[in-house]
Amino acid sequence: MVAVLVPGLALQVVAVFLWALVESSLWGWVAFGVVLAVAGAATVFKFMHPGKRLRAAGIPAWLLLVAAISAVVGFFVVPVVGAPLGFVLSIYLFERRRKGKDAAWPSTKQALRAIVTSIGIELAGAFVIMAVFFVSALAL
Repeated sequence: MVAVLVPGLALQVVAVFLWALVESSLWGWVAFGVVLAVAGAATVFKFMHPGKRLRAAGIPAWLLLVAAISAVVGFFVVPVVGAPLGFVLSIYLFERRRKGKDAAWPSTKQALRAIVTSIGIELAGAFVIMAVFFVSALAL
């Protein structure tokens, strides 16, 4: 959720595209196609999987939207840690009001797991893209 603010996969795709454009070889364009597919799959999966887990935990969609907006605001108010802090804190406060003190913390833990899962999925995709580019650059 928070990783949308820093489009790492998109930057990697653009970099590999520019490299393939300069190389103008079949191998470069194949590498670009693989990178584009990996980035697309990672982007879709990083939103679908954690979101599904949050909905299964009973966190409503409107709360995820409020948490995402809070993350954006938090990103600008408190540099570096503001986005995850805003996301998690808004979920905790709304869940505490909606379900009570005891039920708010499990929902917040689910939100933390969702953030970590989302970041992990994007990081794994970035490492795969890096490996594809490295192998492709060595092959030329």
